[in-house]
Amino acid sequence: MSVAWFSNLLELHAGPHTISVLAMCLRAFIIFFVSLGLLRLVGTRAFGSNTPFDVVIKIILGAVLSRAIVAASPFFGTLLASTVLVVLHRVLALAAYHSDFVGRLIKGEPRVLAQGGQLFHDQLRKTDLSEKDLHEGLRDAANIDSLAETDVVRLERNGQITVVLRKSPVGPPTSPPKGYTTYPKDVDPGEQPKAPRPAAFH
Repeated sequence: MSVAWFSNLLELHAGPHTISVLAMCLRAFIIFFVSLGLLRLVGTRAFGSNTPFDVVIKIILGAVLSRAIVAASPFFGTLLASTVLVVLHRVLALAAYHSDFVGRLIKGEPRVLAQGGQLFHDQLRKTDLSEKDLHEGLRDAANIDSLAETDVVRLERNGQITVVLRKSPVGPPTSPPKGYTTYPKDVDPGEQPKAPRPAAFH
């Protein structure tokens, strides 16, 4: 199999208006498996997260690889550029793992929207959230609709609202109802108590 035959098969010198349907199908077949390999390299976490750091790689990678299918960009140049993007994403993810500063820089920080039942309106303005959006997040995250039931409400780095519920106070142990007899753990309730023996007289 010569390089010239492979080049003619994929029509590597064709443009978006001259490439044939067969060549686009063959390119799509190759791009599919290349994409799988790049996904394994970047990790499944990136495609299950909605942080800006991960959204960027998803959008750019899809846009760049699609150009190789329709011959809008050089085929092998596009594959190389996609690999550079994935490697860069991987390197920055490792740097964020080892450095909190890098993590804050490329992923941002969570914001506290409410604490102890008190709503922070300045944080809502900074995050472009309304009170209706907040209550929608409460219902979705914790199945509640009142801030009084929450301890802390945060907007996480992936854009999700998370809720820490307020702990209910633990009261003193209640006494058993009147007429209810308690037994030690090692005594069977069904066993009849033995009558005390009378004292012996000498």
